Amino acid sequence: MNKVNLAEKFSTFSEHWSPKIAGELNGQHVKLVKFQGPFTWHHHEHEDELFLVVKGSFIMEFRDRNVTLNEGEFIIVPRGVEHRPNAPEEVEVLLFEPAGTLNTGNVDNEFTKKELKSI
Repeated sequence: MNKVNLAEKFSTFSEHWSPKIAGELNGQHVKLVKFQGPFTWHHHEHEDELFLVVKGSFIMEFRDRNVTLNEGEFIIVPRGVEHRPNAPEEVEVLLFEPAGTLNTGNVDNEFTKKELKSI
């Protein structure tokens, strides 16, 4: 039962598109990730994902629209919905999703991180 300082945790890494596990509860992971540039189009068959912007902003792209997310805002992407995060500038994001959720969902490519580090 230790508190987590998000700024401190984000300062421990610099790589983009490589989520880190910052906590776990009820079979869910709290992950921290830095984005910059476009990710890959993908969807998750069985998992919903929550993206909470801690610092900066990014665009969540969907096939039919784009949603800009700023600090303090979040979006929940329902399972099965194709999406692509895109960050023109570096952004710090907290993810909340079921443990074992693959960051690239139904796609396996250079962005895929199968084993995540805990911080």
